[in-house]
Amino acid sequence: MWAEACELLERADRMHRQFFRLTSSSGQSHAVWEPPVDVFEDAQEVVIMVALPGVRADCIEISTEAGMLVLRAERRIPFAGSTVSVRQLEIPYGYFERQIRLSQVALETITREFRDGCLILRLSKTGNL
Repeated sequence: MWAEACELLERADRMHRQFFRLTSSSGQSHAVWEPPVDVFEDAQEVVIMVALPGVRADCIEISTEAGMLVLRAERRIPFAGSTVSVRQLEIPYGYFERQIRLSQVALETITREFRDGCLILRLSKTGNL
């Protein structure tokens, strides 16, 4: 029983480290999670795919800051405020922020698409920075 408890604590700690970190904005620290990202690159473009199931496409803020593409939004718990009790909660909810280091070339957004719960950004390479 002790080994089972230790294993559960280790699993919870591993999930916490995987999905959550502290960030500071406006002098306040708060927990955020980071959605998984795939980045593909060829000679003409960079394609970034961000897994965001349950996040509305029009609520995603995208900016560039110091050579990084920054995505911010919030995934809300779908049954918040109802009489439903939570039996299991593994999908991260709440505010998220994801920073993706960009190539050392000038990039320009060509398309922004939301498909199958993923945000897909296509960035055209326009020259050197």
